[in-house]
Formats: sequence, C-alpha cells, structure tokens
Amino acid sequence: MSFWRKIAGLAVRGVDEADCDDCPPGLPGADPAFTTAVTALGAKLAKADGNANLQEYSAFAEIFQAEEGSQNNIRRLYQLARQTTRGFESYARRLAKRYRGCPQLLEDVLDGLFHIAAADGAVTGEELDYLARVGVLFGLPPLTFRRIKAMHLGAGADDPYVILGVAADVSDDELRRVWRTAVAEAHPDRARARGLPAEYVEVAEAKAQAINSAYDQARRERRALAVSEAN
Repeated sequence: MSFWRKIAGLAVRGVDEADCDDCPPGLPGADPAFTTAVTALGAKLAKADGNANLQEYSAFAEIFQAEEGSQNNIRRLYQLARQTTRGFESYARRLAKRYRGCPQLLEDVLDGLFHIAAADGAVTGEELDYLARVGVLFGLPPLTFRRIKAMHLGAGADDPYVILGVAADVSDDELRRVWRTAVAEAHPDRARARGLPAEYVEVAEAKAQAINSAYDQARRERRALAVSEAN
C-alpha cells in the first residue's frame, strides 16, 4: 500500500495516530503516524492565521501529491484537521520522536510547510510562530530554521550570512574558510596592486570592513546560541 493510500484509509476510519504509543517501523511511506501527522500539520498551519483557504490546500496537494482515487479521502482528513490548530504540537512531537535519526526528512517536512504558508502570497506572524514552534519540536537547530526561512522569505541585506554569501547553518570551519577567502579577495591591497584609482581602493576597504563585521556578527550569534543551548 502506498504512502497516500494509507492516509486515505486513516481518513475513512477517523483515526488519530498522533496519540499512538508506538510508531510502526519502516520507511515513512509505510508509517501511518507519519502520513497522518504530515497531513494534520499542513492543515493546522492553514488555520494558524485564522484563514484556511483553497490556495493553501492546493499548495499542500502540490507538495504531498495524492494518488489517483485517494484525493477525496485525503481532502476529508485535511478538512477535519484544519478546523483548529489545537493538537499540532502532538503531531510535531510524534514526528520528531519517530524520525530523530533522520533530520533531513524533518527539514523536508518543514520546507513543505513553509511552501504551504506562502501559498496565499504572504506568511503571517501567526504562521511564522507556528513554523518556528514546529522547528523547535522537530529539534532542528535555530540556524537550520533560519536557512529554511531565508529560502522562502528571503533575508535582510544586512544579514551577516547574506553578506558572506553562505547558508546560515554551515559549520564553523566552513564559515571561517568563506570569510578568509572573501576578505582576501576584497582586500584593498589587491586594488592598489592593480593600479586602480583611489575611489576603487575606498570601495574595497568598505567591502572588506563589511565582510569582517559580518563574520564577527555571525560568530557572536553562534556563541550566544551555544550559551543558550548549554543553559
């Protein structure tokens, strides 16, 4: 039985697998708790801002495609779950417990939820709070959530990771390597060595300063996160 046919069966029976004590073994497609939780999280996200609309269901169906013949039952389960956001934390915790060894799968689910939230053209504060809470319950590092958020919503021009041109959750070693490469390429001495006019040297100096400031900011943020997690 396929991933979506299992969801269809659960929809017909009205079973809430988020309350089960034990998750079944095997791949996600063979796990009723996973399939139900993904559907419920998508549906309850649509209700987070108080407006569950057609665009959000269409986005859900686009990301988590149903098989022929099962669409009606999936829609029924989705419509049942979207009546309230209550219980979404239970579903998120269940996924986190079952797939704690597969963080990439949890990232993919959060990525899909962001797509649903943005389906109506805007992600509200309530939806962003919902997504952030799901990320926490999934056990995803804050910098991973920041990367996924930036992929969908963009990041400010003053974001240190945007300035450095690197994902927010790269390793410390990779961050340092990127910084060293960027600051070396932007060093004013290179502009002087090429005989460029003074104004070009000034631009290079400003760029190098911005790169150094971005690296310092990123390091401070990482130290603060490490202290917060340790406490």
